[in-house]
Amino acid sequence: MGVPRFLQPLPDAAFRIEGAARDALYRAVRARILVALTLIYAFFYTTRGVLDVVKKPLIDANVYNADQLGTLGTCLLATYAVGKLLNGVLADRVRVSRFLALGLGASAVVNILMGLNTAYLVACALWVVNGYSQGVGAATSVRSLTHWFGGRERGRAYGIWSAAHSLGEGATLIVTASIVVHLGWRAGFLAPGFACAVVAAVALLVLRDRPQAYGLPEIHDWKGEAHHDASTSTRAAQLEVLRNPTIWVCALASALMFVTRYGVKSWGVLYLQEVRGYSLPSATASIAINTLSGLFGSVAYGFVSDMWFKGRRAPATLLFGSVEVLSLLVMFYGPHNGYVLTGALIVYGFTLSGILAVLGGLLAVDVSSKRAAGMAMGFIGFISYLGAAAQEKLSGMFLNAHTIVAPDGTKHIVDWSGPIALWIGGSVASALLAATLWRVKSRE
Repeated sequence: MGVPRFLQPLPDAAFRIEGAARDALYRAVRARILVALTLIYAFFYTTRGVLDVVKKPLIDANVYNADQLGTLGTCLLATYAVGKLLNGVLADRVRVSRFLALGLGASAVVNILMGLNTAYLVACALWVVNGYSQGVGAATSVRSLTHWFGGRERGRAYGIWSAAHSLGEGATLIVTASIVVHLGWRAGFLAPGFACAVVAAVALLVLRDRPQAYGLPEIHDWKGEAHHDASTSTRAAQLEVLRNPTIWVCALASALMFVTRYGVKSWGVLYLQEVRGYSLPSATASIAINTLSGLFGSVAYGFVSDMWFKGRRAPATLLFGSVEVLSLLVMFYGPHNGYVLTGALIVYGFTLSGILAVLGGLLAVDVSSKRAAGMAMGFIGFISYLGAAAQEKLSGMFLNAHTIVAPDGTKHIVDWSGPIALWIGGSVASALLAATLWRVKSRE
């Protein structure tokens, strides 16, 4: 796949920095890159999660019904899956700063246009473009991480970066929801759109390419780690990803986990409004609690798998997955008590975030060549979001079929049993499948 000149990576520097200056520069640059990638990827979330908090206002205003909202979600998630795969292939060959800025900038423009539109088919087309643009974010970010962090520390770095999921979702659930309450659903699209346009410009200034472009050695040389693919071409390394059975098992387990993740993420606010009688601010605040607890879960997972299990991800995944399933059972079948629900949401967010970190990419990157980190992330994302897209459409169809119109003209969903069974079943199947990778370790 050819790369336009604008996106081509910087060449290796003609000079080499040595000694204490090299070590100081390496530490400073990679710390800045880790923080920047985490914050920038969090903003990607704000431009694809808006629909999660405006479903009720859109239904009440007769702009779209639940089935149409499910289709919109499917449009985004299906093209996001394709975008993850194709942009993952490109991510191994591009300049990180420009590619991330391009993807985030495109999503910003789409959100601004969504805030100005009510035509259903136009909304579908815009959300297709948004889905593809969103596919730039994760693979490109992880490709950068693999060039700046070695195999023995990647779990911790990846765990910190993975906190972007919780940061972005939390910002959407708290900030965007507040904007919607006070200014209406249109502002819910416009505000993150304009904010991300600014962040895209900042990305061009703060991100850096590979260490070699700045006179620094490759990460494995600096860390004194073994290196297994020095002579492997990028294309050969990417093809190896597709032939690796561990990658396929990981992808299927991730797809099942994404059924649960996007079920709660996309429909959780509406569920709390319809079943528990929460207002929009209360519902978004409750879901935000689970999202923000994920900040700690992803970081904790990285340390647990690196320190306790010596880089083996499957034992940590089974531990987190078992607790996650229990929290889901309490959330949907436990007592209708606010404190119980809050506790279950906190545990769910903590454990899901750790599972997301490993099945969503860390394990695939562990068993792949550094030259194909983008491809590994892209392939996992492609399969994962096919699962999320299928869930979105199935849940939307079921809920729309069980929607009634009250005497005052408002619409209410009277049966959630089908989607809830689908979401919990996804987590159970995911944990069991991930357990088959019990002995898998990083290649580095």
